[in-house]
Amino acid sequence: MHPSRTIVLLGSSLLLACSGTGTAAPAVQATALPAGVADGGGTVESRFAPPPGFRRAPADPRSFGAWLRALKLKPAGSPVHYYNGGTKTRNVHAAVVDLDVGTRDLQQCADAVMRLRAEWLYAQGKYDRISFRFSDGFSADYKLWRDGYRIGVQGNHAYWNKSAAPSGAYAGFRKYLDAVFMYAGTLTLSKQLQPRPPAQLAIGDVFIRGGSPGHAVIVVDVAVSERGEKRFLLAQSYMPAQDIHILKNPNSSDGTAWYALPAGAELETPEWDFKTTELKTWGD
Repeated sequence: MHPSRTIVLLGSSLLLACSGTGTAAPAVQATALPAGVADGGGTVESRFAPPPGFRRAPADPRSFGAWLRALKLKPAGSPVHYYNGGTKTRNVHAAVVDLDVGTRDLQQCADAVMRLRAEWLYAQGKYDRISFRFSDGFSADYKLWRDGYRIGVQGNHAYWNKSAAPSGAYAGFRKYLDAVFMYAGTLTLSKQLQPRPPAQLAIGDVFIRGGSPGHAVIVVDVAVSERGEKRFLLAQSYMPAQDIHILKNPNSSDGTAWYALPAGAELETPEWDFKTTELKTWGD
């Protein structure tokens, strides 16, 4: 649970967490690897071959998209673990991203999206671009955290307090992210992102519904055909906080994890249905 002193600021943020839209499906046992999944592939790109007739969309080597493709994955067949060490029993994942989930119930749905974005910016040294908004409009800028400022809360508002020595260490960056996860969520992130027409879907884009309930999944790879058709991979975290994982496609006839833009208005994922109009981008 979040600290009681932040409950006023987070009165709406507590409603931002992802939650199911209906009755939970029964637990299922692990199955064989999905179609097109390489047992020994250690990254998104090497684990998931494009569907027949498709090739990966071009991506600048230093782009967010290229970084997402290079995400390290846990060994094939690994389970999704919760922050407390428990194992997720719903078999909705095709692979598990090799990033720590932390030891608190913080890295849920929108948090996973923010985590990946921030990790890329941190790896690129673009510290001044790591910033997320809270429900009161406060901008949590990592560059200030890096300079020794910490986030305090008084009443309805967050504020900066100079209370630590400057440091760019990764451990401090992770503490910054945990603070962001406490105060930001699907509603705040959905307002920070920009709408994207579904036909322009690209790696790094986010399907997101802000509010209560709300959820978010991120596009971690895109493949295209000669006719311009697109297929894409999605990643998510969920409740309670858990490993980020590549989602299976529940509508696939051959078990592939690749998704196609639906002919209708809704995109079905294992634990959430999105409207295709809920696609958003970072604007860069």
